[in-house]
Amino acid sequence: MEYAELARAESDRGDVVLRERAGDGPTALELRVNGIFVMDTVETSSETTLARQALRLLEEPRRVLIGGLGLGYTLSAVLADHRVEHCTVVEIEDALVGWMRDGTIGHGPAVLADARLSVTVADVAVALAETRPASYDLVVLDVDNGPGYLVYDANAALYREPFLATCRRVLDHEGVLAIWSADEAPELEAAMKGVFGNCRARSCEVELQDRQEHYWLYVSRVPSPA
Repeated sequence: MEYAELARAESDRGDVVLRERAGDGPTALELRVNGIFVMDTVETSSETTLARQALRLLEEPRRVLIGGLGLGYTLSAVLADHRVEHCTVVEIEDALVGWMRDGTIGHGPAVLADARLSVTVADVAVALAETRPASYDLVVLDVDNGPGYLVYDANAALYREPFLATCRRVLDHEGVLAIWSADEAPELEAAMKGVFGNCRARSCEVELQDRQEHYWLYVSRVPSPA
């Protein structure tokens, strides 16, 4: 396998690296944070599945917030749904947004050009704390691969009750919070139940490199007013 570094950025959280990978299979872009593989442009099934499964939970997902831009595949799948009237994506790494905008990530400019999209460069916890109540129908958290696979240690707070309560506040009546996880996460399920009064762990099969992988989607819904 051969690698060529395309872009690198340093922040208070460490380094973010975009590199090109070439070998026996198709050439791919690969995103790494502090040396840890995050995602690439070959295996995108999990991002697409997350978006589609979450969108199916609502009849009218008009206003959607995504925590985490990554390489834009979750976002692309959300924008492919004609029911979505506005989507906000919150990404903490300014450099990653820049690489999507300037074409360093080739498909980036077309994705970010969608008129329904707004991009906020911030910690998703800070962004949601500053958001008005009942602003969204759907909040999708795609920051990590669940609480067991954190990109940054500080992200552990995103799976605990204080932040989950913030998510509930920004959701409209019957709005949905959907969180993706590579493994079962009983503590997350308990925290979501504590905040919303309900949580469903949905099993999702995803095909990666001709093999079936098992993921989980944790879903809570704001109850209808009595």
